[in-house]
Amino acid sequence: MTTTTLNATHDPQRRSWVASAQAVGSDFTIQNLPYGRFRRTGRGETWRIGVAIGDQVFDLRRALELGSWPVDIAALLAPLADGDLNSLMARPSATRNALRAAISQALTEGDPQRARLQAALVPRASVEMSVPCAIGDYTDFYTGIHHATTVGKLFRPDNPLLPNYKWVPIGYHGRTSSIGVSGQHFRRPHGQLKGAADAPVLGASQRVDYELELGVLIGPGNARGEAIAMADAEEHLFGVCLLNDWSARDLQAWEYQPLGPFLAKNFATTVSPWVVTLEALAPFRRAFTRPDGDPQPLPYLDSDANRREGAFDIALSVWLQTAKMRAAGEAAVQLSQSNVAESAYWTLAQLITHHTVNGCNLVPGDLFGSGTLSGPTPEQGGSLLELSLGGKQTIKLPNGEERSFMQDGDTIVLRGHCERAGAARIGLGEVSGTLLA
Repeated sequence: MTTTTLNATHDPQRRSWVASAQAVGSDFTIQNLPYGRFRRTGRGETWRIGVAIGDQVFDLRRALELGSWPVDIAALLAPLADGDLNSLMARPSATRNALRAAISQALTEGDPQRARLQAALVPRASVEMSVPCAIGDYTDFYTGIHHATTVGKLFRPDNPLLPNYKWVPIGYHGRTSSIGVSGQHFRRPHGQLKGAADAPVLGASQRVDYELELGVLIGPGNARGEAIAMADAEEHLFGVCLLNDWSARDLQAWEYQPLGPFLAKNFATTVSPWVVTLEALAPFRRAFTRPDGDPQPLPYLDSDANRREGAFDIALSVWLQTAKMRAAGEAAVQLSQSNVAESAYWTLAQLITHHTVNGCNLVPGDLFGSGTLSGPTPEQGGSLLELSLGGKQTIKLPNGEERSFMQDGDTIVLRGHCERAGAARIGLGEVSGTLLA
């Protein structure tokens, strides 16, 4: 499994001439440099790729025009200037990392290009974002073992996990057409609901839910028929974002057997606009271990490197703002928090290897969802299904409102960040979505 070593771009002492990058709690420090697709609001501009730095966006189109770049770096910037992130995603990690190093140096305090590149900064508050890349296919996994156990207990109290769960990464294929970027609004979905008798009824879902997930974006692809080995898996991983896999639980309960999710899952999926690269995550790796007594992965899903540092220490949280709170000017309240390393039963490398072991070909920009990443305790549920115990109890909010599932006008916000002693904090930003009537 390819891993990334630390270098000058990770130096916690490195400072940017963009002052806001040093703000306490900033997600977008110079050690991060995530990519996103943006344009200035109301200017009629074409989309282009930018890098988040503090409260600014470093416009790579303007940077290419204004800066003095080596020929090889300018060649990498050219398609990004036209809004094409997939071109960079398709490149080998060494090439991607060379561009990261060049951008990091250009934004570093004291760099001589500052005077020229200052005009390439655009306030993040003045831009609109799109989905960061062209997403060809979308696979949603089920790696959150605490989520799987809690939900399983609702239906099978004595045997919550099915026999295959600890042996094979479970996943299903979703739709890309309904994937939207943070700020997505969607209407309450309709579908078949289980009726009082044997016959179902068509109606609006009364159990709309969110799912706290990590999005995984694929870099270079593989030829059809050629599996990706664990030793090479991370070479095919570009970066991560936040992902909310909205669910209609009552539709899901009726339709998911025998073939799995359908209308309950395909009406909306929301991703955060900024892609944090694999290299930026290097300081936040953790050992990947299985609980004592659990089976070890089959050999094709195992490696010394994966055991040593295959997990990522990413803190996640869920926030809710109701329509009543918004009207009163009240901020969102936190519902739960968890950590990717403590929640995911499979690593990102294992997902890539398993997805291709049958010869499936991935392409740059393919999206994986991790599955709901709940923590080990009841208050760390990554969905309302868990926090309300299947709707049996209500969640009391500070303003007196209660929730078991989402109500019209509710906005859910997911946030994520990495923080560790000896490393600079980096963040994934946030992803929000709102349920309409």
